[in-house]
Amino acid sequence: KVTLFRELFRGRDDVFAVRWIGRDGKAGYSPAGQRNWRDCDEKGKPKRRLFPLTDEVIFAHLAGQHTIGVYPLLHDEMCWFLAADFDKSAWQEDAAAFLTTCAEWNVPAALERSRSGNGGHVWLFFDQAVPAGLARKLGAHILTETMERRPDIGLDSYDRFFPNQDSLPKGGFGNLIALPLQKQPRDHGNSVFLDE
Repeated sequence: KVTLFRELFRGRDDVFAVRWIGRDGKAGYSPAGQRNWRDCDEKGKPKRRLFPLTDEVIFAHLAGQHTIGVYPLLHDEMCWFLAADFDKSAWQEDAAAFLTTCAEWNVPAALERSRSGNGGHVWLFFDQAVPAGLARKLGAHILTETMERRPDIGLDSYDRFFPNQDSLPKGGFGNLIALPLQKQPRDHGNSVFLDE
């Protein structure tokens, strides 16, 4: 199952993000790693050793030991998937309309309900890595066609694509997307894939 999961949700293997919750209850993601306080850069900031994404990390995510995110934009600005993010109250109708366009164009797509249950991701998986710019153009065309079929309703719940860049920012990782099927949200019917 871990092998299948990694084949679908492929991103960078040299780094991943881990979800944290602060004392104030706010949550976020940070690259998983360890700071070396004895080895600092020229500004006095400690250097960080990043942890790679391994089968054990994926298993721990699926088992509920932590929640991780993957950075979909590879070093060569390619990606293995595109995910469209839908939020707000009309997310189900908008995601369904997006899926209808995908079906009409014979583009296989899968809908995941987000970890909160208040949104969803439509995932498009590729057989091989493709340029992120090309993947995002495909998503934009599907989005445009979907909006043209529903001009009176619009797609207000659409938020963004993952990856949301065509090229890797200098010194950065690009955006991340939380991986699905993490145990705690899954136990509440969230972070799971939905059928029609």
